Amino acid sequence: MTLNLLFFKITLLLYFVATVLYLIDVIARDVKTGRYGRWILIAGFVTHLVTVISRYAASGYTPVASLHESLSFFAMSIVAIFLLFDLRYRLTVLAAFVCPLALVLMIGGGAVSKKTQELNPVLDSWWFPVHVSLAFLGYAVFAIAFAAGIMYLLQERMLKSKKFLPLYYKLPSLDTLDSINYKCLTFGFPLMTMGIISGAIWANSAWGGYWRWDPKESWALITWFLYAALLHGRLTVGWRGRRAAIFAILGFFCLLFTFFGVNLLLGGEHSFSALSGR
Repeated sequence: MTLNLLFFKITLLLYFVATVLYLIDVIARDVKTGRYGRWILIAGFVTHLVTVISRYAASGYTPVASLHESLSFFAMSIVAIFLLFDLRYRLTVLAAFVCPLALVLMIGGGAVSKKTQELNPVLDSWWFPVHVSLAFLGYAVFAIAFAAGIMYLLQERMLKSKKFLPLYYKLPSLDTLDSINYKCLTFGFPLMTMGIISGAIWANSAWGGYWRWDPKESWALITWFLYAALLHGRLTVGWRGRRAAIFAILGFFCLLFTFFGVNLLLGGEHSFSALSGR
């Protein structure tokens, strides 16, 4: 077993334990388990960082060329962004929604081929790490917005029906959730925009054109317009609350299709086989 696969399995275990502790915190309202979960999640992030660094040392490029690497990098980005938000909000209930998402990505990464592949020489550029880092960080921020949107709709439904599940007593106010949604939009949208711009510059150096209407590029543009509409609505029309939460959820589903559906179903120059030159 290579070093990066060993650390990958350790990370997966730590994320699993952290997820269980966060869920117990929400269901049983045990504050201690949430605190333990936070420290274990931090430990998992550190081992995850070691995993990615060791993978980089083995391959010589930012490890996102295969499905295994991309799922792992996506999960690490989500945990990193959540930990930054956690410094501000200290919401263990948010972790109970975010950690399972990172865990599912890690499980998916563990279920596919973990073989190290060589990057397609055509794509070997210093723009590669810039583009993918910006893109995945933007994805991760919108994952937080997705979780906040789900929490918003759940709490609103319980308030309207007056049927309060144990989860209700752990949820922050609707205003706080809406604030998280807006902050995610203000951070995630510029990251996504810079990711698309850097990708266009990279495409020009690799293929001689800034935009080729590749399926991934087309769906990335659709997703960008969706989030642009949400930002415009919030700044000019005053979209808040339920509508903003629904947009955040729909935007993330569109983003997931851009990431998974396009790469796995539609192919093109952004498919994993194209990145590895196969």
